[in-house]
Amino acid sequence: SSEDDGVDVFGRHVARAGVICSAHRPSVAQQTHVASATPGPVKSAMALKLGGTKAGGSKYFSTTKRGEIHELKQELHQIDATRKKEAVKKVIAAMTVGKDVSTLFPDVVSCMQTSNIELKKLVYLYVINYAKAQPEVAILAVNTFVKDASDPNPLIRALAVRTMGCIRLDEITEYLLERLRAACRDSDPYVRKTAGICIAKVYEINPELVEDQGFIDVLSRDLLGDGNPVVVANAVAALTEIQETSGRTLLDLDDRSGGVREKLFAALLESTEWGQVFILDALAKLDPRDEKDACDAIERIKPRLTHANPAVVLASIKVVLKLMDRVRNKEQLRAFCKKLNPPLITLLSCEKEIQYVALRNILLIVQKWPAILAADVKMFFCKYSDPIYVKMQKVDIMVHLASERNVDQVLKELKDYAMEVDVDFVRKAIRAIGRCAIKLERAAETCIEKLSELLENCQRHVIQTAVVVIKDIFRKYPTKFETVLRQVCEHIDELDEPEAKASMIWILGEYAERISNVEELLDSYLDGFHDEEQSVQLALLSATVKLFLKNPECQDMVARVLKQATEETTDPDIRDRGYIYWRMLSTNPELTKQVVLSDKPQIKDDGRPFDRTVLDKLLEDISLMSSVYHQLPSQFVTRMTQPARDDSDDEDAREKARAIKEELDRGTPDRERDGSRSPREDSPRGRHHDSDSDSDGQRRRDRDRDRDRERDRDRDRGDRGDRGRDRDRGGDEREGKAKAENSNGGGMMDLLGLDGDYDPFASPSPAAAPAAAPRTRVELTQVLGADKLGPTSQKGGLRILAAIERVNGETVMQLRFENQSSDRTMSGFAIQINKNPFGLAPKGALEVRPVAPGGASDATLGLVPGQLLSGQPLTNPLYLQVAIKHDVDVFYFTVQHHLESVLTEVSGVDREAFRAKWQEWQGERMAAFSGVAGRVWNTDALMEHLKTANIVFVAARQADGEEKSYFSSTLVNNLVVLVEVGVSGENVRVVVRAQVPVLLPHMQQSMARLLGLSQLRQ
Repeated sequence: SSEDDGVDVFGRHVARAGVICSAHRPSVAQQTHVASATPGPVKSAMALKLGGTKAGGSKYFSTTKRGEIHELKQELHQIDATRKKEAVKKVIAAMTVGKDVSTLFPDVVSCMQTSNIELKKLVYLYVINYAKAQPEVAILAVNTFVKDASDPNPLIRALAVRTMGCIRLDEITEYLLERLRAACRDSDPYVRKTAGICIAKVYEINPELVEDQGFIDVLSRDLLGDGNPVVVANAVAALTEIQETSGRTLLDLDDRSGGVREKLFAALLESTEWGQVFILDALAKLDPRDEKDACDAIERIKPRLTHANPAVVLASIKVVLKLMDRVRNKEQLRAFCKKLNPPLITLLSCEKEIQYVALRNILLIVQKWPAILAADVKMFFCKYSDPIYVKMQKVDIMVHLASERNVDQVLKELKDYAMEVDVDFVRKAIRAIGRCAIKLERAAETCIEKLSELLENCQRHVIQTAVVVIKDIFRKYPTKFETVLRQVCEHIDELDEPEAKASMIWILGEYAERISNVEELLDSYLDGFHDEEQSVQLALLSATVKLFLKNPECQDMVARVLKQATEETTDPDIRDRGYIYWRMLSTNPELTKQVVLSDKPQIKDDGRPFDRTVLDKLLEDISLMSSVYHQLPSQFVTRMTQPARDDSDDEDAREKARAIKEELDRGTPDRERDGSRSPREDSPRGRHHDSDSDSDGQRRRDRDRDRDRERDRDRDRGDRGDRGRDRDRGGDEREGKAKAENSNGGGMMDLLGLDGDYDPFASPSPAAAPAAAPRTRVELTQVLGADKLGPTSQKGGLRILAAIERVNGETVMQLRFENQSSDRTMSGFAIQINKNPFGLAPKGALEVRPVAPGGASDATLGLVPGQLLSGQPLTNPLYLQVAIKHDVDVFYFTVQHHLESVLTEVSGVDREAFRAKWQEWQGERMAAFSGVAGRVWNTDALMEHLKTANIVFVAARQADGEEKSYFSSTLVNNLVVLVEVGVSGENVRVVVRAQVPVLLPHMQQSMARLLGLSQLRQ
């Protein structure tokens, strides 16, 4: 297939939030990887591949007899090519269904020497899957790869390069470089487009080598300007992948001098459908210069809206919506909205799975651009044949599109849904009626009428959901619709769900003066107080207090419930509320009446769960997984970003690259072809192993080892001002800058452990554009000394340095293991973390290379919150209790961390919500302190640099002679902290308000550390 390499990128795209379209059939390699997860469909697809037809290929999956591996081994050594091919097919089939056939690796590799393309593809597929498990044997296949890379057949050349790129072994990668360079200049476009994708694969293995060898320039200069649109599309896909991994801009769409934008638009017209998706994803990052530029770009993309592939349509819609943000002409916007309507409606006629993806994306679109589909609400009415997951999405969209012109139609449809059989769908429809009432005040009366009719339904789940919805309508319109109270109370005996009971009790307490038998109704619940759920008990407590304040004759009832809530319960929340009510009533009943019976804030429609910032980010990801999950990619995808390269290593890296190139140039292709030497001997890595006596190589290795030891000593000292990096660079300018920072009290570079010479806390120069702040690095500290003896073996020698930080949307633990023993290699490392307040737990297994005596090994462990919750309050300082096990013993230690390591990238608080929370969180949920910064902060500097710690800017104002900036942050457990920073010269005053008081001291410490404050005072 000419799209095999596009499929590979598509697979990675899905893994990180990729294009969704069930119309695409995965390649054989992808089907193999997902075999254990979806054996049924994979078996069918593989049967078609292996046997030509489903019936003919199914025979490869039917055998389960004993001794199968031995028989396959014999068949793989048959002379007959047909029988050998059948044996390889059986091996691939067994691998597909999850059987371990790695023991056959040498036997399958022996089948590579063949002119049969089908057999060669099958063998290459097997090698890709098991090369990591058998690296020593996989290297034996290098000669065949090298030979095939020069084959006259372009399919075989591309297959060889593609397979070598998929095998993640350094030995194979070293051989691939020259063949990959030749493939980029190949005369056949199929080979060139395969080479483009292969560059991205090699970058994942060894990014420094790809950059040093100039392959990035080959992609951006040669392949991106290729005359074949398929090659251009793959080059775009590879550059996008590398760009996201490295964090650098490689596709500069705003620079028209290089013509990158024009190349993409030209290739868009002739590319395959998946090539168009890659190009459109790249164009989504286009930043037009003005409104005319945006309109021109939209006109060039509009033809893609009528494409037959849903993925192309969704990707085009994404680009158009992004560009529409730059259009201010209302007539032009109206025309673009009209153009977007037909493709969105057309997606509803696709397969059910694609309908679901389209509906999830439409649900985001109508929140920002309701005018696109405002006149077509009928298109989202549910059909009898729709699956439940499609119906649920259509109901949400109907509510969003409901207006005063069409609400009657929508409510009539929703009432019909409320009479359906599916319980979940019925509840969804009834809640949608309530949302319409809250959203449209003029439709509230009609909604109450519909709900009243539903209350007469004999179905218990209908009645209970209707009671919950009516309670919400009462909260929105407290003085209206009281005529329905009697009808609601008639069904009190039919309520058995906690939410329905709590809603009914709230109604009884809120309207106690209008319900004649309210005491009797509440008393029926008090008899079983301790048998109810917590929500029901809390509702009973509040309702009874309200009843007493409205009717003091109910003193016995309130005394009874207060006793049950304080003396007889073990739930701390119920007990605390009971004591609060008791003390308020006994101290000042009139003041209590003003507090408890005060006007409640009106509720709003909860149909828009995202603030504007999050919604804009999700709209930028239309056609990706995040638009289906309605979550930002950082919340469910972990992307390993390559760290920024240290300039001090450039000379060393160039020297190593020159050595590798020289050794590659010394390779003799003739000897490789005739097989007179083993691949291990011919590989650059092998020559390193076999030339220990070589004086140049030995001196190079000694120099590398000395440099590593020097860096370790610098890290242990923890003095970033004296780091070996500055000594290696030796630049007078850098040294002077470091001295200036220290003399100015800059402790901030040392305090935060920032990596690099750029000080993100310095005020930006007015003549220069503000540079992006580097990622904050936390200094590794010793958590286990080498003198610590294991409890079982009484042996030591293991030194561990660790730190916890927030990297790429994930909390991670950075670890360094040093073996300071003299007689044994340490291996078999494993980790366990004790329960903790944030529930941080290892995301996966700890991967540490064996550590030889005198050696060291680094590891990064992702931490997932909410898994190992201790239920205990936060400690000060924050720390994790960790156990590390290796092949000798188990060691226990703690790793301290700052609050920044558990702050998420999304604040989740808009200005309106910030204002409400700021006014609400008073008293014990507020703390303030002040200090001297040693520099003058301004709003822009605060906004840019607190953002690196995931403290997000909300607003700013001038008040009381200070420039006040407001920020919010959200923890991994969804708790929110709000911050006010007031600046007057070098004096800084910080006010912190938190959802729970225990967070206050931690946020105070973080702000003092981030702002470099001294002379702190409360």
